[in-house]
Amino acid sequence: MPPSQPTSATTPAPRSRTRIQRKNRKAILDAALDVFSQHGFRGATLDQIAEGAGLSKPNLLYYFPSKEAIHVALLTGLMDTWLDPLRDLDPDGDPVTELLAYVRRKLGMSRDFPRESRLFANEILQGAPRMHEAILAELKPLVDEKAKIIANWVAAGRIAPVDPHHLVFTIWATTQHYADFDIQVRLILGDTTDPIAGAEAHLQTLFRRLLAPAQSPR
Repeated sequence: MPPSQPTSATTPAPRSRTRIQRKNRKAILDAALDVFSQHGFRGATLDQIAEGAGLSKPNLLYYFPSKEAIHVALLTGLMDTWLDPLRDLDPDGDPVTELLAYVRRKLGMSRDFPRESRLFANEILQGAPRMHEAILAELKPLVDEKAKIIANWVAAGRIAPVDPHHLVFTIWATTQHYADFDIQVRLILGDTTDPIAGAEAHLQTLFRRLLAPAQSPR
């Protein structure tokens, strides 16, 4: 007689997270984002994260087995969000319009996601120990793909001659600065207004002039 097959009555179905579990997990990740963005990975502690989440340390460890597991979860979730503005660069659009829109989207991320920007910056400053593979597998291929598009625009004379990779690096540097060095920017400007508006006007002018193709002689 063949062995009986497991039935739904004898084999438990995979359990989805309960509402409380989802709420606690979100609270942990949100608190960890604050702690990691302020103190970096080395300076952050599980006690700080648990306190910020309003949970006991043993309760936190029920959801994540280590500080590194929380850090990896944050960085993994961040990668897709971080790549979206570059993914939106349209090869069939007007080159200057597309690149200025990319600058605008990156500035918007500095305004809306400053903690995430500092989290990523801290990881890179430490040598990307937890993101090395993701950068090679996801970020590099995307940057290379968009660099080819920019190179084609240069070759067609649609924008001024620029090094595509260094153009992307320059956009990152001039936009993410407003998240990573927010306090320095605000102290120097000495006002309570959002510095992003002034940054956008300045960077749009800067990159428009940089990218403008030379006028053909008449």
